[in-house]
Amino acid sequence: MLETEPDLSVFSQIDFTNGAVAAVSGGSDSTALLLLLKDHLDRTAPATKLLAVTIDHGLRPGSAAEAQAVARLCAERGIAHRTLVWSGRKPSTGLPAAAREARYRLLAEAAQAEGIGLILTGHTADDQAETVLMRRVRGYGAREEGRGLAGMAPATLYDWRIWIARPLLGTRRAALRDVLRRANVGWAEDPTNEDEAFERPRIRAALADSNNAQRVEDAVALAARAAVEREQLGHRAAALIRGFASSPADGLIRLDPGFATAGDEPAAVYALRILLATVGGAAFLPDKARSEALLDRLRAAPFCATLSRTVVDARRAGIFLRRETRNLPPAAPAVDNALWDGRRRIKLGDESGALLIAPLGAARAAKLATAEDGTPPSLVRAALAAEPVLWRASEYLGECPGPAQDSPVLPRTAVCPVVAPFARFLPSFDLAPAGTVAALIGAPLLPAPPFSGHTAG
Repeated sequence: MLETEPDLSVFSQIDFTNGAVAAVSGGSDSTALLLLLKDHLDRTAPATKLLAVTIDHGLRPGSAAEAQAVARLCAERGIAHRTLVWSGRKPSTGLPAAAREARYRLLAEAAQAEGIGLILTGHTADDQAETVLMRRVRGYGAREEGRGLAGMAPATLYDWRIWIARPLLGTRRAALRDVLRRANVGWAEDPTNEDEAFERPRIRAALADSNNAQRVEDAVALAARAAVEREQLGHRAAALIRGFASSPADGLIRLDPGFATAGDEPAAVYALRILLATVGGAAFLPDKARSEALLDRLRAAPFCATLSRTVVDARRAGIFLRRETRNLPPAAPAVDNALWDGRRRIKLGDESGALLIAPLGAARAAKLATAEDGTPPSLVRAALAAEPVLWRASEYLGECPGPAQDSPVLPRTAVCPVVAPFARFLPSFDLAPAGTVAALIGAPLLPAPPFSGHTAG
């Protein structure tokens, strides 16, 4: 059963050691979240740093006034508050997705500025039901074996550095509004929530009938079942990766031929999709049907194919995955914390001066490639050729002594691998495969999840 009264014990399951940012729009859900969170912290950990952040997207005439109302409420309650504005031009299409991306980016920047690694949002059971029904309409259940039907995760890692927690996913919106009425606190109504030009308001309107409670309950129960299945699939995929995958060189992954015949096809397909996206630098997993066909071919004779910008080279020595050398980014100025080719995070540290980042290239890769474990040297060369190297602009046309991040000239620079499909948003459902692939390719470790009962895989 969904909660008709907010279950405050959910806050007790969250680690607030380093404080929290509460995302507060001024609507009923986020306002109730703020009051419930403040009450919990006052009773259990009054010294905890709490910052309320309102994002003014600048899309409606009343948005600035709503942000000011949140600021007044916070001042009355002794809560630190900040309003951040999404400035710049807005896209003519895909506006909800762009606004969501801007919102999380600004929230993360605010959290990082305060040394906080946790953001809380007020998503409710109603939001979860809408998400599940939207994805079911799009056919996620048939295409993805129910992965998408898991809905929103209780926690999501943003940009591999800051956790976004949703403690109210089991609570109805009506219960939160009752909390506000009892506290004599008002809230803002966003008219875009009723604009059926957008998908979510259309689903919300479809849910608003006499059987609303049962339909929401059924959708949330479906999400819970799908979440369990998704986590189990992730653990099985992670086990296959640990058992059959290795990385003989930067940018190169080897799968033992037994991977294709391990016996758990759904897990093998899922593992293969994650590895293909990671090697190719793709933000989304490759098509499931094409990945299934690829796995079937891996059980037969040696062959070479490309999927998701990844070359799959199946030989007697193993199944090798590497980034194809077509459409690599050209030489460009290196920008700290930028994502290069979807595969590598640039970390410049205190390094100053003009640096360029560019693929190593075939000629220079041939001088560096070594293979001591039986890996075909040609594959090592091909993989290294697609790897990024940092250069001083004045040296780019000269001979390269080695990757710049390993050179004493640039001791505090690095180009770090990322698990591409989870680099931006990593749902807690997928911690096991993400953490396993991170260990395989040498990506940074996952920060500890905010909820008890979760691990980083």
